[in-house]
Amino acid sequence: MDRTERILDLVALLLDAREPISWAELREHFPADYGGSDDAAERKFERDKAELVELGFPLTYVQGDDERRDGYIVDRDAYYLPEADLTKEELAVLYAAGSAALASGVFPGRDDLAHALRKIGFFAGQSLPTPRVRMELGAVQEGQVKEVSARLEQLWDACAARKWVEISYASPKHPNATQRRVDPYGLALRRGVWTLVGHCHLRGGLRTFHVHRVRELKVNTARPRTPDFHVPEDFSLDSHVAYFPWQHRFHEPVEVVLRLSGTLASRASGLFPGATLEPMGEGLTLAKLRVSFLDGLARFCLSLGADCVVEGPESARSRLREMAARVANRHADALEGKVTA
Repeated sequence: MDRTERILDLVALLLDAREPISWAELREHFPADYGGSDDAAERKFERDKAELVELGFPLTYVQGDDERRDGYIVDRDAYYLPEADLTKEELAVLYAAGSAALASGVFPGRDDLAHALRKIGFFAGQSLPTPRVRMELGAVQEGQVKEVSARLEQLWDACAARKWVEISYASPKHPNATQRRVDPYGLALRRGVWTLVGHCHLRGGLRTFHVHRVRELKVNTARPRTPDFHVPEDFSLDSHVAYFPWQHRFHEPVEVVLRLSGTLASRASGLFPGATLEPMGEGLTLAKLRVSFLDGLARFCLSLGADCVVEGPESARSRLREMAARVANRHADALEGKVTA
């Protein structure tokens, strides 16, 4: 029996057991695998047990008492996931999101995702309503899809196995690529851009890297079953990857107050999630939010038009005026032509 088959049979046996299974009983079930000398059999079982634990299988050894004998047992509460109990509409949105991810061409774990979608479709039958959603996940430039997809798969596996990677990385500000060793903590997709977050040995701290800017990638293949690092318990991807342009960490955070009027007032919670909102009467809302990249906020506010006004602080108002002036100057000739006509 090869090792994979033995591991699967071992899992099936332990899940089916209602009482702890002793080492002697395990040897009886697998006489060819756990036969031979006691030392050799125990070493073999210890390796299998270590792999099960590494895979997240909650196998433990319990000491017997008057009511229960000693042996190996599975913590069923930790093994089985709780019932998701999703509504039809939630299933439909989940299916649409997964389908969009697959269609983007760059999503790690594509095979697992496709399998999950097939299961959703099978169990939902004909009851999945058509979701009223629109998603665009593919911001990767044409010609990069295959390359980025392959790197995402490598990084996905490196994050799961906690193996360090070596990357050659270049950015618009630093076009000359640097060689870095990185402990990959996680991957995040924000507005079509995949970002790797991890400990950079070159900089000696946590750094973020856009995956499409990685020129070369190599994963440490030595001792594949032994993790190279541990992710700090307090690590959070959301703390390092911005959801919105004004959350990029270029400046010290400041509180910016916006005055939203017209149709923007009723859309404030959707336009600025997480902001503190103060309704000021019909058709007027004040939004207060922490901003660490004023240019990102200014561009977004300009796109909203005259119904979005920056109330303060003065640094934000000044930055918006400067940016608006540049836009006006850039289009001065076109505006003059319209006035003349």
